Amino acid sequence: MTPRRVIHMHFGTDGGAERFFVNLCHALAEAGVEQRFVIRPNRAWADDLRPLGEIYETNFRLLSPKSLWLRWHLRQMRAAWRPDATFAWMSRASKLLPQSGGGVRITRLGDYPRHLKNFARNDVIVANTPGIAQACRDLGWQRPLGVISNFVREVTPRAIPRATYDTPEDAFLIVGSGRFIHRKGFDTLIRAFAQVDGAYLWLAGEGEKRPALEALARDLGVMDRIRFLGWVEEPMHLVKTADAYVMPSRHEPLGNVILEAWQAETPVIATRSEGPLWFCRDGQNAALVEIDDATAMAAALWRLRDDRHHAQQLVAGGLATLQAQFTKPRVVAQYLALIDGDLSAMDFGQ
Repeated sequence: MTPRRVIHMHFGTDGGAERFFVNLCHALAEAGVEQRFVIRPNRAWADDLRPLGEIYETNFRLLSPKSLWLRWHLRQMRAAWRPDATFAWMSRASKLLPQSGGGVRITRLGDYPRHLKNFARNDVIVANTPGIAQACRDLGWQRPLGVISNFVREVTPRAIPRATYDTPEDAFLIVGSGRFIHRKGFDTLIRAFAQVDGAYLWLAGEGEKRPALEALARDLGVMDRIRFLGWVEEPMHLVKTADAYVMPSRHEPLGNVILEAWQAETPVIATRSEGPLWFCRDGQNAALVEIDDATAMAAALWRLRDDRHHAQQLVAGGLATLQAQFTKPRVVAQYLALIDGDLSAMDFGQ
């Protein structure tokens, strides 16, 4: 049997969405799929893709002469290689889908689209949550559409010594991770953490808001109990070390970090943003609080610190949801069927 062939076009930066992309590509390779990649130059995750197939690195700008060269190069690649599917990861890359050829033309969305004008050449849109899929329908999308969600990297989380980051072994330890941008809400987390006496906070990530977050920590008098760790190669080990993982986002289409915290068997606090409202159940697999409500977030942290039975219930519920809804075999099987043109393998609204 001829192996399936896939071209991926991904112009993302560095973060959780990109970690899942690499994770999925490795899983497809394990299933025998041959792959090629068009990505931005100097991506931190490029080396993880190199064993899987040829990489073409370029910046895609619509008004640049290089975009004409890129379109020509992609036409040549498709004509010579004859892929079974061409994937555009997010809306921007959809502009490079071919008018014909290239196998099944797919855009995979991990966030809510503002319009449909980039998707004229799509055969199908795949969203990673029902909410994103419904948003496409609400905008007028009438072609095939469905939901294939995420799975977690196959990592065995290992707690690290807290002394690694100058943290007392007996302190109540909170971990958060992600890009330091407004929508991720780390300012709310710092304000909540400041209300929990004696707690320590590890923040893994980088971004434009880091100076403002550090200034906030100094203003609140808690800078001595916060550790800004920068980007960490495997954050699940940090999460495994924690007593609580907090996702304080103002906007979060899915929240893959919650799945990782469940795998690390660490209780989760999350805001009632879009993704968590789909798969989290307050008091069963996570503690949900309103967006920007630092007082409620602090109360949830206090409860996790003082009520170990509650914390254990959230851990057990999170593991059960992870194993029922976000498994690697299920997700890979859905993507393989999609590559084969079988759209019936996708979920919608579940």
